[in-house]
Amino acid sequence: MAAATTTKSNPVPDALLRRVQGEFLDMPGVCLTQLQACRLWGLDRETCGQLLSRLVDATFLTRTRDGAFAQLDRTHRAPALAAADLFVRPVL
Repeated sequence: MAAATTTKSNPVPDALLRRVQGEFLDMPGVCLTQLQACRLWGLDRETCGQLLSRLVDATFLTRTRDGAFAQLDRTHRAPALAAADLFVRPVL
């Protein structure tokens, strides 16, 4: 019997995750489809999908009814939000 091959993809680098979080913070109200996000950050569809999913799981982004991604409204912070999962911009 042949060994099964797995196609486990590489995890999204933390530096890329922080960069994308920073861009969402710099552009309040931006709402992107996965295809738009792929183009904006020059990512392949799989990597971009993993990145967006991680940001949704961390409750940094939310999905709109039409499937686009937008930053979660920070005025109504989710109780399960883990601060360690978020990029925090220092207050100057």
